[in-house]
Amino acid sequence: MSAPILSLKEAKIFQKDHMVLSNVNFDLLAGGFTYLIGKTGSGKSSLLKTIYGDLNLQEGAGQVAGFDLNDLKEKDIPFLRRNIGVVFQDFQLLSDRSIYDNLLFVLKATAWEDKTKIDARILEVLEQVSMGTKAYKMPHELSGGEQQRIAIARALLNEPDLILADEPTGNLDPETSREIMFVLKGIQAKGKAIFMATHDYSIINDFPSQMIRCIDGTVIPVEKL
Repeated sequence: MSAPILSLKEAKIFQKDHMVLSNVNFDLLAGGFTYLIGKTGSGKSSLLKTIYGDLNLQEGAGQVAGFDLNDLKEKDIPFLRRNIGVVFQDFQLLSDRSIYDNLLFVLKATAWEDKTKIDARILEVLEQVSMGTKAYKMPHELSGGEQQRIAIARALLNEPDLILADEPTGNLDPETSREIMFVLKGIQAKGKAIFMATHDYSIINDFPSQMIRCIDGTVIPVEKL
């Protein structure tokens, strides 16, 4: 059986001094896919921010990609984020540079130096999301779905074992959302774990998988909608 790539035990999630969630217990196995659902304001984003080190885990136990969230120092956060990939709803591409330079920025920031290896890796992740011909386009020249594919490619650059996706289809039409889900499921099929926050229940019905819900200040498993 696979080991958990993400595990929270009796965790309490805080925004500053305000407790958002308590008694959070769940595991995501390596290569698994889990949806995180819940109403706006139920704590989904706070939970994700805790997992990628933007919020401290103040109580309970947490482990992500080999990192102990209880003992996570500020200097450790960049290393944690090299071991997970994050995909946001609003893409967060740098508008003043090409797609290639967006991806180059990430690789340079994570200590890649060899230009041949850099070029090969950028092409590899772009091909993985079917965007191999778009390297020298500017973000504004791409559709929303294409920009999200680039955001997913960016998340894959350092070959993380875990992808956190925060409403990755939230700004997309239904057909494009399905295309993005096929990309994510293809990534999972290659052994990556995916933890995806969403409010789009049609996506969950079309691409069923394990679910947990933020509700009443805690997180519970859900078998069906």
